Amino acid sequence: MAHETVTLSTADGPCATAVFTPAAGGAPWPAAVFLMDGGGPRPALHAMAQRLADLGYLVALPDLFHRAQPYEWQTVMAMALGAQTRTQWRERFYEPATRPENFRTDFAAVLAHLAERPDVLQPHVGTTGYCMGGNLSLRAAGEFPERVTAAASFHGGFLASDAPDSPHRLAPRMKARIYVAGAIEDPSFTDEMKERLVQALTDAKVEHVCETYAARHGFAIPDFPTYDAAAAERHWQALAAFYARALRAS
Repeated sequence: MAHETVTLSTADGPCATAVFTPAAGGAPWPAAVFLMDGGGPRPALHAMAQRLADLGYLVALPDLFHRAQPYEWQTVMAMALGAQTRTQWRERFYEPATRPENFRTDFAAVLAHLAERPDVLQPHVGTTGYCMGGNLSLRAAGEFPERVTAAASFHGGFLASDAPDSPHRLAPRMKARIYVAGAIEDPSFTDEMKERLVQALTDAKVEHVCETYAARHGFAIPDFPTYDAAAAERHWQALAAFYARALRAS
């Protein structure tokens, strides 16, 4: 799949970022930041990013695991899904990528790059994230409220937990519209967490939709064991409508 790869400079080293543009052309476009799941950048996510781009957006997919380079994405996927290797995956990949100061550094680098591109409509961006990235998508809305105008989360984990960096705690700072689609029987985003998130967004007067799809955690990712084609298609329709209303309108 043809795409551009740019190397962004961060305090923790280079962050390779894949950039996708609509096949039909027509620059400049609104920009969207695609925040990856725990398997890291790979062909399945590249295909998703291109599909989003073809809706009329420039899409940036940063490698949030750049601190753990070198690695092969197949190894990351196997570690993330393996019962015996998941702790090692968390320590090497997940925790450095999601640490608040590290994520702020990486996201700021992506925003700086997008701000310099003549093929991007300025200044607002959208975010969409999956699993781990669904959490980060909402955190981006709270950490960068002047830039993020639309934030979507699909089967995102721990969106309203007891952790000090839980996204729901950032609701008072958010100016974006929020769309959240959870999964059924998902211990990383329980009904209790959903209620807590909705309450936080409501109290902060953040425009939001928060719903639960009748599918398992990971439903939108084609190479994930719990991929659900019907739920994935629903997610595409919801994301297209959400961005058309929240991102293009900005």
